Amino acid sequence: MANNRKEQERAELHRAIWNIANDLRGSVDGWDFKQYVLGMLFYRYISENITVFINAGEHEAGDVSFDYANLEDASAEQARDDLVRTKGFFILPSELFVNVRKRAAKDENLNETLAQVFRNIESSAQGSPSEVNFKGLFDDIDVNSNKLGGTVAQRNDKLVKLLNGIGDMKLGDLKDNTIDAFGDAYEFLMAMYAGNAGKSGGEYYTPQEVSELLTRITLVDKTEVNKVYDPACGSGSLLLNFAKILGKENVRLGFYGQEINLTTYNLCRINMFLHDIDYDKFDIGHGDTLMEPLHWDDEPFEAIVSNPPYSTRWEGSDNPILINDPRFSPAGVLAPKSKADLAFILHSLSWLATNGTAAIVCFPGVMYRRGAEQKIRQYLIDNNYVDCVIQLPENLFYGTSIATCIIVLKKSKSENSTLFIDASKEFIKVTNSNKLTAQNVEKVVEAYKSRADQEHFTRLVPNSEIVEQEYNLSISTYVEQEDTREVIDIDELNKEIEQIVARSQVLREEITKIVSGIEVGA
Repeated sequence: MANNRKEQERAELHRAIWNIANDLRGSVDGWDFKQYVLGMLFYRYISENITVFINAGEHEAGDVSFDYANLEDASAEQARDDLVRTKGFFILPSELFVNVRKRAAKDENLNETLAQVFRNIESSAQGSPSEVNFKGLFDDIDVNSNKLGGTVAQRNDKLVKLLNGIGDMKLGDLKDNTIDAFGDAYEFLMAMYAGNAGKSGGEYYTPQEVSELLTRITLVDKTEVNKVYDPACGSGSLLLNFAKILGKENVRLGFYGQEINLTTYNLCRINMFLHDIDYDKFDIGHGDTLMEPLHWDDEPFEAIVSNPPYSTRWEGSDNPILINDPRFSPAGVLAPKSKADLAFILHSLSWLATNGTAAIVCFPGVMYRRGAEQKIRQYLIDNNYVDCVIQLPENLFYGTSIATCIIVLKKSKSENSTLFIDASKEFIKVTNSNKLTAQNVEKVVEAYKSRADQEHFTRLVPNSEIVEQEYNLSISTYVEQEDTREVIDIDELNKEIEQIVARSQVLREEITKIVSGIEVGA
């Protein structure tokens, strides 16, 4: 019954989001516009979050009719410091989403009102431990942008529609939602816009099923972890899967990530809040992980998951300092300047705890190309760091049809061998894309756990054999694909041909007789 209700709530939520997107489509490109939708969703979320928190305290104290949204700003001010310490931010009652929305249609300066509210929320955290997690959060919601309209009146008209659309979403009571409504709304929006945006969308979004597979692989035999980390975290969907699968309280010390794109970095922090991760339980940094990693003081991490950019350029050998960087120096060689894939893999390995697991999506070329990449693979295999290589189906990701792989790393393996899993056929077709089902994910996870050979699917390969194959880690080298072509029995086929020839001879003779009879009769 609860499951049914959950699906109904989810379907209703997705319909509402789709309607807002349609209503506001036009001057603003979908991928750009998602920042407005998500930003406003975030504004509603933190408004309701702080209201529920304050109301609960007052109701417990005996004032059951209390509602923070109806309080005078002056009375609310006295609780500011305490709320910033507890929640990480403060919002005046007059600046709550519900109250700004009520006045919106008649507010000729709505764009300025919202800009000021956003500034006030950000500045409420200034000087507090939560400052880094709120600074610049609303930067991408430019309420004065020409994208919203050429005049103030046109912009405000769009903003009113946006406030009403987000306000009308049935997100239920924060305390008893059967779905993680705000987080689910975020994920649906990301998937919807990424699907329409092609590559620009796919750069920031890993399909949910792939996220789940990566997460579950790192969690085999674990019910809790110290910290989770993603060196190229995008909008944070991979990190947040740990909260979904383990429960956020079982990620004891929090969620860590770094993202190079400023807009996506802001989205990631918003996503953390929308999934109810407290400001002191996440640390998302902005910058280039390979050149300026921001979490030296936080490593090692027990679980690392990532879908870093494929074949991206980096400084590599142009930078003389990098070969002495402790993340890269053990391999004795740097990843090529035009292909940083293995630099991300070495970075992740370096920051992995001895009892941890890293699962990283990578471009298939890194598994077989020669040169520097072959030497890095040699380092990984000779030190027994590669636990498993998984071939994924093609056409899984937004923006690329390439069949990617997952490389699984461990520092404390019990056997000197590597598991290869060919999951290239584990998918269903959905319109123009392929998709992993729950059953596909389960099958791969079970194969990873059992480490048993299965014909055409898995094989546990001694590392000595990989050395013989010159450190080639391509799945096809070790797992033979099933030949689905029809087997033809040549002897049987020859008999059939003989019968056909004999039959055609009989028919030819019969036709000759008939023709002769006709000619005689004529």
